[in-house]
Amino acid sequence: MRIRTSLTALAVLIGAAPAARMLIIADDETAAHDPTAAAVEEISALDVGAGDWPQFFGWSHRNNTPPGENIPAEWDVDSGENILWSQPLGTQTYGNAVVANGKVIVGTNNGHGWVPRFPARSEGGPDLGCLICFDEETGEFLWQHSNTKLPQGLVNDWPDMGVCAAPFVDGDRLWYVNNRGEVCCLDLEGFHDDENDGPFDAEDSTAKNEADVVWIYDMMGEMGVSQHNMCSCSITGVGDLLFVCTSNGVDESHVNIPAPDAPSFFAINRDTAEVLWTDKSPGTNILHGQWSSPAYTEVGGQAQVIFGGGDGWIYSFDPQGDGAGNSKLLWKFDANPKTSLYSVRGRSTRNHIIATPVIYDGLVYVAVGEDPEHGEGNGHLWCIDPTKSGDVSAELAVDAEGNELPPRRLQAVDESAGEKAIPNPNSAVVWHFTGSDINGNGKLDYEEEMHRSCGTVAIKDDILYIADFSGVFHCLNARTGEGYWSYDMFAQAWGSPLIVDGKVYIGNEVGAILVFEHSTEMNMLAENDMGNSVFSTPIVANNVLYITNKNELIAIGNK
Repeated sequence: MRIRTSLTALAVLIGAAPAARMLIIADDETAAHDPTAAAVEEISALDVGAGDWPQFFGWSHRNNTPPGENIPAEWDVDSGENILWSQPLGTQTYGNAVVANGKVIVGTNNGHGWVPRFPARSEGGPDLGCLICFDEETGEFLWQHSNTKLPQGLVNDWPDMGVCAAPFVDGDRLWYVNNRGEVCCLDLEGFHDDENDGPFDAEDSTAKNEADVVWIYDMMGEMGVSQHNMCSCSITGVGDLLFVCTSNGVDESHVNIPAPDAPSFFAINRDTAEVLWTDKSPGTNILHGQWSSPAYTEVGGQAQVIFGGGDGWIYSFDPQGDGAGNSKLLWKFDANPKTSLYSVRGRSTRNHIIATPVIYDGLVYVAVGEDPEHGEGNGHLWCIDPTKSGDVSAELAVDAEGNELPPRRLQAVDESAGEKAIPNPNSAVVWHFTGSDINGNGKLDYEEEMHRSCGTVAIKDDILYIADFSGVFHCLNARTGEGYWSYDMFAQAWGSPLIVDGKVYIGNEVGAILVFEHSTEMNMLAENDMGNSVFSTPIVANNVLYITNKNELIAIGNK
């Protein structure tokens, strides 16, 4: 743990233009942007409740700052203090809950056996990817969408991981990506409305506890995608379009890319399942897998859908594509230093993007990371101006003669060959955070460094929070990248922060939910034991706090 003693930071500014932009932002005396109000406004345009949180992090900007009041800082899962209801899930739960139209929906595995025809794994039942729907008020189980595992095994569909994506809900429809690499459209009411909505009408069962499938789009079958380990994109959507990352990746060797020409990103019509456009930009440069989720925004009148790529680049596209079935690139950004090196084994310094990009007051925030199975490593957190076009990376890679080099998979710049990285005059960097000397001792201590992150930032009142995979929880100035404080949880963190009701919530692998005051000064309010690992992110909907641990969904409120 380190509490701020100075604002001396290692927020790296690369190039004159980004530095000027930073100074303008830092000196801005206008009122802070209110992401909660913006989220409420966006959600009000959907056919869901005003206090609902109907997709991953609630809305298309992916900033987990819902409205809420009287949200508990403390509870007890053993005594039931402030526990409104709880329900068992599978044995591993990586999917994030969403809340819409009286339902709570979450992805998990078949560790519990909610559907009689599929007993729990411990009782001889099959391994499944399960999307489960509960009643918001009572927690009553309503229905389950059951997805069999792919026959290829762990290279495409890792055992017992279940469904890792969160759905997007609007009206009586939800859309999500399952473990089989399929985009699924379901009827939110299931068969409780006594109707089998189509065009898909070949469900194995139409019992009340089963899901009503409207349509399915098979990314592996239709596009030739070869997802690595799991397909985990949490869809966002605008109008009649959904935006999806395919999780296309390497094979079991971690060297070969079986489908370099398969799409990594695409847009699909949410009503007809017609693909509008596709993009394969990461291609032969995919490092491992592609497990990030897209964000959407409009800046200066230009709509943008922003993806984190498996090559370590961030891509922004026009949501409508080029009109001929292809993407229309607006800008791209290499989130790694050009001299960084990717290695399957050993200490790799080049990373890809697992976190979801977040938009806050017209700027884009994203961190680099890696599959947790590959361990800890160095990290980078970026703030990017999305109004520029083309290659807006901090640096350009050039050869010994000064000619620009194309992107390469393992290392963009080999200094031993005379290559070098030079400042990019078109850089969109606002700031770059690798650590902050908060205690002023002239060096970066472990808990002051930015490490690899699976998690996404949350920002409110110009205060940014992010947990890195090494378990350090960072608090920064969102405008300047200066560090306020950091806290070492001494446990790995997979999820992201929640900011609500003047508090900040973050979970970790040992099953603790830490609650801090939302402030530039570190003040821990509580540490709550969830019973086992928390791999997901807390959310709030309609003044109720929802948290999943490894095998349980828990609704929390003052009572």
